[in-house]
Amino acid sequence: MTSYIKIFGLMAALTALLAGIAGYFGGTNWMVGALVFAALFNVGSYWFSDRAVLRMYRAQPIERDQDPELFDLVDELRRKAGLPMPRLAVVQNDQPNAFATGRDPEHSVVCVTTGIRRALDRDQLAGVLSHELAHVQHRDMLIGTVAATMAAAIVMLARFGFFLGGDRNRGSLGAVGGILMLVLAPLAAMMIQMAISRQNEFRADAGGARITGRPLDLAHALERIDREAERTPMRVNPAAAHLCIVNPLRGGGAAFASLFRTHPPTDERVRRLEALAGGIA
Repeated sequence: MTSYIKIFGLMAALTALLAGIAGYFGGTNWMVGALVFAALFNVGSYWFSDRAVLRMYRAQPIERDQDPELFDLVDELRRKAGLPMPRLAVVQNDQPNAFATGRDPEHSVVCVTTGIRRALDRDQLAGVLSHELAHVQHRDMLIGTVAATMAAAIVMLARFGFFLGGDRNRGSLGAVGGILMLVLAPLAAMMIQMAISRQNEFRADAGGARITGRPLDLAHALERIDREAERTPMRVNPAAAHLCIVNPLRGGGAAFASLFRTHPPTDERVRRLEALAGGIA
């Protein structure tokens, strides 16, 4: 429940930021227009999200005869979760990773890399797949799509308003305010979007652990994937990096400031899963 409250608060902050920027540069008319535009853009992005994401990852849908073991495992787990059978897809990449996409449980896709099939044993893979099914169960694709679209709208509006705004940009104080909006508003939007992504990952970890009843399997899988992601970064559009169970772009020792992480630190995720395992035991 705490995670839901945090996500609701962050989404409300994104909406308020969008409305505030529009109101600052153009008054009530801009504010209403910005919210309508964001709503329409959200619908389009959400409806076609699965196709766009699969293209970004160059993922290929597979049928049961291509990997019956994977299909059987996903079928077993989705029954436990009370979900319809998702479509499955594979990315030809050595990095072990996985993600889920799709506009709702009836149109969901669970995708794994070829690397994860080699790196994890069956129990660890079950933990990862349950995490992805938890994303489907929580409708995190909708939350993530709305957050990303709102953040993009804020960036665009800040730029548009700064260069084409009306009387509010005139005078030295108005110019300073416009510059601050141009720089700080997109930064704040990105920070909020990343915070939402991190909360979604924590919720999916807990949800996946409940599906299998074995939190430590997911914890061990996360540790293994995290180590491999450092050594074998995946080439993918950064806009889709937040979907993977572990950030696929990490490599060469690069580290992002904590406020701009798409994923929580792996050691914190493992700590929470260990605490869940203690509760189950």
